[in-house]
Amino acid sequence: MKERFFRSLCVLAAMLCVSLPAGAQSYTIEDMDSIEIGLVTCSPHDEVYSLYGHSALHVHDLRTDSHLVYNYGVFDFRKPHFVWRFIMGKTDYCLERYSAFDRWVKSYTKWGCLVEEQILNLSNTEKLRLFQALEENLKRYPVYRYNYFFDNCSTRPRNIVERSLDGKVNYAARPDYNPTFREMIHACTKDHPWATFGNDLLLGLRADIKATQREQEFLPANLCYDFDHATVVREDETRPLVLRHVVIAPLSQQPISGGFPISPLACTLFILGVSICIFVMEWRRKRTMVWWDAVLMLLTGLPGLLLLLMFFSEHPATSTNLQILVLNPVALFFLPAVIRHRRTRWFTISLCCLIAFFIGGIWQDYATGMEFVALSLLLRYWIHRRHDK
Repeated sequence: MKERFFRSLCVLAAMLCVSLPAGAQSYTIEDMDSIEIGLVTCSPHDEVYSLYGHSALHVHDLRTDSHLVYNYGVFDFRKPHFVWRFIMGKTDYCLERYSAFDRWVKSYTKWGCLVEEQILNLSNTEKLRLFQALEENLKRYPVYRYNYFFDNCSTRPRNIVERSLDGKVNYAARPDYNPTFREMIHACTKDHPWATFGNDLLLGLRADIKATQREQEFLPANLCYDFDHATVVREDETRPLVLRHVVIAPLSQQPISGGFPISPLACTLFILGVSICIFVMEWRRKRTMVWWDAVLMLLTGLPGLLLLLMFFSEHPATSTNLQILVLNPVALFFLPAVIRHRRTRWFTISLCCLIAFFIGGIWQDYATGMEFVALSLLLRYWIHRRHDK
């Protein structure tokens, strides 16, 4: 599914990306009277890759009714070692420019997305400076190292707008909104349990720290809200950052794709249920079912290799992930000895890790059902200790 999406994205980019209209680069201060520049925000839709929304900058020439969209959210999956680079946080995104504004909007409205624009309250000098900065960025620095929380398609437009202003942007405080990064992601993926589970599995302690207001703006919806309530301060002059807020396409019925029918909670409860049943049989028969040890060690050890890899990734908030104490790749090292019924220290090591895991839950919010997996492993320690005695 991801590959089809990446291919579609590249095809769409090729269709929409056209050369700048002749004469556009020779704009003067006087030409800016007919220019409007706005921040366009697209709401999320049902596909996993769009659960967080999107932002772009829109330059509209009212005199010629020409449009330019500057989109910082384009990447090429066909580059060598794309999957490996994505896992390690070395994905490069780029700025693209489209002139087919209606077609670009339609690519979101077909999913039922809300598309809204905030026309920025800029002087002619600021408009020209922002336009020239976008063009310079497009020509000289179109590629950048994508960072999900701190450098993405939402933060890039914000930064270039701020740098083009004669004055400082003052964002109104939001005392009633003080989420962590994980809580903000949960709000976006609340209807997609497996997306929530995957995010929570890979994110570590850093995701459970309260985000500053500026950090919250990595989500397009938060940036949109902050722009609406922001002012530009210059000496004794204060003006609103947004001149007007318009809805380009209203929110409509969104198609819902069927996800995996079994939730992560149900899967982990099933593992715990089987573990309890096997534990009871082992207790009565005074025999250890080594095959279930092997199953659990594989189920936890193999994902643990991914978590171990994420410790070295450039992705933010993936290091110091305490869930590696349950999804422990060390289990794979002890697996041959356990299968051969040899005495091993693995179950004692596992107990120490599980104790640390439960204590760590004070600071880190774990993926749904991880505690049930931990309890399943705890039962294995208990039965082995009893039989050893």
